[in-house]
Amino acid sequence: MPSTSRADAGVAAALRALANDRRLQILTWLKDPVANFPPQIDGDLVSDGVCGLFIAEKLGVSQPTASEHLKVLAHAGLVRGKRIKQWTFYRRDEKRIRELKRAIVSEV
Repeated sequence: MPSTSRADAGVAAALRALANDRRLQILTWLKDPVANFPPQIDGDLVSDGVCGLFIAEKLGVSQPTASEHLKVLAHAGLVRGKRIKQWTFYRRDEKRIRELKRAIVSEV
């Protein structure tokens, strides 16, 4: 059985993260946060990201459930979290997403 490189493990983690409809939906919404979420009191939708509470509400799930989805996406490097006061705001990591696309295409 061949050993997996760190890059291969990262691609595998990202693909596992993307294998869930709710996580795919979150990434889709975060691609255009201004169109998909209301203005926030703290944090800018584009530069800071979207508050996890807004994501939970839009998904129609509890905050802990949304947090678990966001944790999986963050672990895979697809989103980045930023603390502002007591809240965590999330935005896509576009550089990592581009790298993942290139890695998938080069393997196929």
